Amino acid sequence: MITQKQIEETVCHLFKQAVIELPSDVKKALLKAYEKEDEEIARANLKAILDNIKIAEKLQIPMCQDTGLPIIFVKLGKVEVENLYDGIKKGVEQATKEIPLRPNVVDPLTRENTGTNTGKNIPQVNIDLIDDVNIELTVLPKGFGSENNNALKMALPGDGVEGVKKFVLDTVIAAGGKPCPPIIVGVGIGGTSDLAMKLAKKALLRNIGMPSSEERIAMLEIEILNLINATGIGPMGLGGKTTALDVKIELADTHTAGLPIGVYIQCWASRHISAVLKP
Repeated sequence: MITQKQIEETVCHLFKQAVIELPSDVKKALLKAYEKEDEEIARANLKAILDNIKIAEKLQIPMCQDTGLPIIFVKLGKVEVENLYDGIKKGVEQATKEIPLRPNVVDPLTRENTGTNTGKNIPQVNIDLIDDVNIELTVLPKGFGSENNNALKMALPGDGVEGVKKFVLDTVIAAGGKPCPPIIVGVGIGGTSDLAMKLAKKALLRNIGMPSSEERIAMLEIEILNLINATGIGPMGLGGKTTALDVKIELADTHTAGLPIGVYIQCWASRHISAVLKP
């Protein structure tokens, strides 16, 4: 059995590592953007980001003051787990005290802060069942500078691929510098309204530079990325070559009468990390 205590300790550890140290693929992409940039202001912004990353790692402190809303992805195999949700919740509360994480969770109407980064239906836990004898936990602390710029469109089937490209591009242009670019853009196509957004969110977990396994989707990812970077929005919205580090698309079949499109924007601090637990 995987115990509640194991879940708590793992979640706390994952949040500590996620908010302090970026995945290597993200750091490499930011460095590449800096090296190819020739506009002075854009280079200065990218250098500030890279310096910030190094300081956070050196001092072991969060790289951004917004340590995000706690989102956890669970791949649940054929294992017995003790109090899974309680373990995740207590792990978030422990991380909030120890790291510390900024207490971000509030009642949506009264705005009263829980002080623990947990609350009604938070942390948000997404569960996928897998054919394995383990459990995989992935934390995604999601800042709201980028979250506030997500978008959903229930497009018409006739809008097709061109409609998808236009909606993603329009969403990024409307966001401008608000989500702290260079951004990573997750796109979910198909399913239902909620599934399209979930797919867009899950797309962010794929490494930068790792294209879709479907050639037609991989080509669409490249095309949309080039369109976004041609806008010239640039780092922090102040101009430059790199507005987005990557575009990642996930797909689901859908109803004959619909074309749901979800766009999930992540800031440069694309924080996520996973761990596998076995009984």
